[in-house]
Amino acid sequence: MTMPFAGGIDANANATLSFSLVAAVIYAFTLGMSPGLARSAAKTLAVAMLAVLSALQGGPLLLVAALALSAVGDAFLSRDGEKAFLGGLASFLVAHIVYIALFLRSGGGLGLLGAEPWRGAVALALAVFVIVMLAALWRRVGPGLRVPIAIYVVAILAMGMAALTTNSAWVIGGAVLFMASDGLLATEKFLVAAISPHRAWMRLAVWVLYYAAQLGITLGFLLG
Repeated sequence: MTMPFAGGIDANANATLSFSLVAAVIYAFTLGMSPGLARSAAKTLAVAMLAVLSALQGGPLLLVAALALSAVGDAFLSRDGEKAFLGGLASFLVAHIVYIALFLRSGGGLGLLGAEPWRGAVALALAVFVIVMLAALWRRVGPGLRVPIAIYVVAILAMGMAALTTNSAWVIGGAVLFMASDGLLATEKFLVAAISPHRAWMRLAVWVLYYAAQLGITLGFLLG
């Protein structure tokens, strides 16, 4: 079996990646269960192991930090309640700010968005997506959540724009998947009826898109 890093399955990097993938699959199978320690551990470890992988492979410190912050956000979001949701929102907000710094540092500058039409077109599509989502959420969330969500939405748009300044298809694809995951999460949490039969598949899709996003960004930097 071909592994992404040298040394085969026994190499620390490949073993860590495998551990991350197993945790991600375990969490996917526990999505329908009530929040518990095992479920929280699986969700947190999936991305925490990507942070460990990045550190083992000598990846950028900003990448390790963004993944670690995301794992903290996952720990919060694995629990129920508004406080846990706000804790997750804050963790991911800081993670996105770190990602913005990482992408801008490794990219070719914001001028690329205007210089290459396809980048500008994707950036425009992301901006429209975010405006539509924010408009829909503004009417449905409580006053106490409006400002935190608006700040978060601006941050994730900036993260997507920053990713477009890089030359890595993995990183750009990861950022787009991240935004799609967050959009679907917001739809499932705030816009879909509590008794909707669609919530189950939406939760699974949110997780698959999110994990694929983090994995894509990680591999984009470690293998690029």
